[in-house]
Amino acid sequence: MNYYSTKDKNLRVSLKEAVLHGLAEDKGLFMPVIIPVLPATFFFEMSRKKFHEIAFEVALVLFGEDIPKRELKDLTFEAINFETPLVQVHDNIYSLELFHGPTLAFKDIGARYMARMLKYFTKNYDREIHVLVATSGDTGSAVANGFLGVPGIHVHILYPKGQVSFLQEKQFTTLGENITALEVEGSFDDCQRLVKEAFINHEINEKLTLTSANSINIARLLPQSFYYFNAYRQLWDKSRKVTISVPSGNFGNLTAGIIAQHMGLPVSQFIASTNINDVVPEYLTTGEYHPRPSLTTIANAMDVGDPSNFARILALYSNSHRKIAADILGYSYTDDEIRSAITSVYRKYKYLLDPHGATAYMAVNAFLEMNPDHTGIFLETAHPAKFSDTVEECIGKKFEIPKKLAGFIEKEKKSIPVSWKFEEFKEYLMNQA
Repeated sequence: MNYYSTKDKNLRVSLKEAVLHGLAEDKGLFMPVIIPVLPATFFFEMSRKKFHEIAFEVALVLFGEDIPKRELKDLTFEAINFETPLVQVHDNIYSLELFHGPTLAFKDIGARYMARMLKYFTKNYDREIHVLVATSGDTGSAVANGFLGVPGIHVHILYPKGQVSFLQEKQFTTLGENITALEVEGSFDDCQRLVKEAFINHEINEKLTLTSANSINIARLLPQSFYYFNAYRQLWDKSRKVTISVPSGNFGNLTAGIIAQHMGLPVSQFIASTNINDVVPEYLTTGEYHPRPSLTTIANAMDVGDPSNFARILALYSNSHRKIAADILGYSYTDDEIRSAITSVYRKYKYLLDPHGATAYMAVNAFLEMNPDHTGIFLETAHPAKFSDTVEECIGKKFEIPKKLAGFIEKEKKSIPVSWKFEEFKEYLMNQA
């Protein structure tokens, strides 16, 4: 299958080229020329299958033309080796828990899949691949875990100083080996800008082979569609309309869900749930898109003022605000509202939310109050322990930190400070050649 640039549909490349380059040469994001529709039999039979088997069937229609079936199956089964359980919180509201992977965040799925796909496409490559990734928290740890120790690949993680949680930072600054953490004096938007500028800088690209592990890379994005199908598999009553609320920052997660819907997944409504960085909810209401500097919140993964993947949503709907607003509703919440939701859900239902899941819960709960004939699913994207200070303050007590996280606490942080200026980042990269 070929992939086009969101800035020029005539600019087309193969899957391998899209994965290796990450960003199109015109700064556009890659999108599949055709979004295949799954056969009806897939949905009839999915209740008998496990998550990794469902993921393989979806991968086969997405990537089967480019990767041999045997290799694709091995790649998928190796990457998808944990569950994403659907847990009833109360009434018709369910949490899709995406934090059961090695770094306890939803990005484990896309990052692990991309690492293996990149390894497949570069198995005979004679140059080191430099993976650039901007993170506001969980992307860094998931990518670091997915690529740690992979021969021929060096990962450079850019993160905003003082704007990720203590445990998130520890997960990607303590690994060493082929993982380097760059502590940027700026915001996530600055980190993302530095990565994008590096991709189009001719001097850098003459010296280094670059790709990205953010959701701008199609190999990170498309595998995120897998768990939407897995959520539907676990619903006991498939006769009801399904609404899915997605905590949204860079909008890769929501984009993957919409792609799953275009592949045949019967979702009636999507909700884009954000914190006060509400550029997209504002667009959904007004039809006007005004990116702006991001604001810092307790739901840091959503502190994005110019979400990259919004270009893909526009492409999916041919830039039609009317069509986008029909499929996607937007809700935004303040820090105080997020804290209140964490507190009330724990007290009423003994279910522990992280700040991102809390925004998605509030949105789907509000929607179901007006639409009781729907089943609501919200995505719980990270384990609450990653935000233990905030969550413990909300519920009024401490809870046990999972072993997967606790092991990082005493490890030594190693990071390289850089400014938000591109020339300094460029100098760093040129020294890697």
